[in-house]
Amino acid sequence: MRLPKIFKSRKQNKSKFQMITVGQNGFYSYDGVLYRSELVRATIRPEVTAIGKLLAKHIRESEKNGEKQIEVNPEVYMRFLLEEPNQYMTGQDMQEKLATQLALNGNAFAMITRDENGIPAGIYPVPCYGAEAVTKNGTLWLDFTLKYGDRMTVKYEDLIHIRRDYGENYIFGTSPAPALVGLMELVTVMDQGLIKAIKNSGVIRWLLKFNTSLRPEDTRIRVKEFVENYLDYESDTFGAAGVDAKTDATRVEPKDYVPNASVQDRIYERILNFFNTNKKIVQSIANEEEWDAYFEQVIEPVAMKLGNEFTRKLFNRRQRGYGNKIFFESANLQHASITTKLNMREMVDRGALTPNEWREAFNLAPVPGGDKPLRRKDTGLATEGGGGEE
Repeated sequence: MRLPKIFKSRKQNKSKFQMITVGQNGFYSYDGVLYRSELVRATIRPEVTAIGKLLAKHIRESEKNGEKQIEVNPEVYMRFLLEEPNQYMTGQDMQEKLATQLALNGNAFAMITRDENGIPAGIYPVPCYGAEAVTKNGTLWLDFTLKYGDRMTVKYEDLIHIRRDYGENYIFGTSPAPALVGLMELVTVMDQGLIKAIKNSGVIRWLLKFNTSLRPEDTRIRVKEFVENYLDYESDTFGAAGVDAKTDATRVEPKDYVPNASVQDRIYERILNFFNTNKKIVQSIANEEEWDAYFEQVIEPVAMKLGNEFTRKLFNRRQRGYGNKIFFESANLQHASITTKLNMREMVDRGALTPNEWREAFNLAPVPGGDKPLRRKDTGLATEGGGGEE
């Protein structure tokens, strides 16, 4: 399938960035496409899924009569943009695409399209093979190499750019390719050894030694007869070999290299460590505390990066000055235990959670009036007389 027309060429000191999904200089064993490794795909899937579940909201903070006012999704166009960034995907789909790019390449890109008034109208993840930072009249652009050889140059101010391991380059995050090439080659060798061992496990190999001199053509005939009589599963004598004194038949066991379990575990552990995860997270058997630690270490930083980058690229400085920002809200409570969720009723009683936020933790639909905070009378502010609010 060809790329949508939105990604057709837009022509423009260069700083180069090479995605590790490129065929030339990537992971040789996977033709440069790291995502083809089921081991890597399974490793990054929890992160990608969790980032996709983040709920993007437009928040506007202001003050009125000395009191702080907070509006959630005050502009309909922005809410629709976050829910459906383009005609090809939902907001969750887009977030998962960006999360996958970020995990595999250390960089994730999405292009912002605007209407004639400069208002954001669409957000498109950029499926690039590589990118170069170029300057034109003092303005920063990124020159992308896309699939099928297409190229596209986009103003940096019209790009959402999420980076990881942002240290070596002033524009781009650090690609994990150099650190993973050797490790992935070990995985490939290990997989190939297992495949060969499985294939050879069903092969019966025999060495026939003829005690009399035979012409080459006669040797081939005798070997063929032996195979047809004893190694062909359709033969009446399949599985039982009988030879006369002129022939010695010896079975040869295949000796394929198969890494032992401890070696495989160590290699897999290194991949898990590289992506800041562990087997319990990948296999969805982590307890509440383990998931919370993973979420705080891996998911929450990405949520903050997304919120900051969406805010500064979707709103100009004047709009940000009026308190407009994009916030990616976590549904982390859905991973809490039933006991923890039930204990959260106290937070509802004290107004820290709305009833609908509490219901969301149980994957229940919202109820009318459930978006207003509640507060029990015995938790109200003390009056001068010492009693609670009436």
